[in-house]
Amino acid sequence: MLQELSHMDRITQLQDEIQQLLTIMSRTIAYLTSRSNFLQVSLEIPVTKQRNPDRFDTPEVFEANKKELVTDLIVKAKQIEYLIKSLPEPEPEEEQVRPGIRGHSLHTHFPGIGQRLQALQDDMTSANADYIRAVDRAKDLHTQISDMLRTMLTDTNANLIVHTPG
Repeated sequence: MLQELSHMDRITQLQDEIQQLLTIMSRTIAYLTSRSNFLQVSLEIPVTKQRNPDRFDTPEVFEANKKELVTDLIVKAKQIEYLIKSLPEPEPEEEQVRPGIRGHSLHTHFPGIGQRLQALQDDMTSANADYIRAVDRAKDLHTQISDMLRTMLTDTNANLIVHTPG
């Protein structure tokens, strides 16, 4: 159980790192599109728009920032790769599901299935039995309360009827 929790912690860390990578990527794209000047990439397509000099970085600053952004992306990708490698190997299918659920041989339909699904099925069967007992108990209590209320109301109504000599 404790080992599963540490695996879940790693998965949570992995989720956080992936979210941070996506944030870095998003901010990188925003920077690259907002802080660069328009450059002519083809003689056939002229540049028709220019940004104010205070709205874009100089080529040297822009290149330095691009290198820093690439470094940030690479570092984050390596952190994610490390977390992925630290995750446990998946269980073989034979250990995940056990045959014989609901009278079917799962090995016939799905060769190589293990014990995990059977354990889940046993837990569900037990929980379902507990649920049925709880519903039966609730129905029994409802019947008892209804009978008691009916008796109380019948007795009260009988005592409220006053016979007056006429």
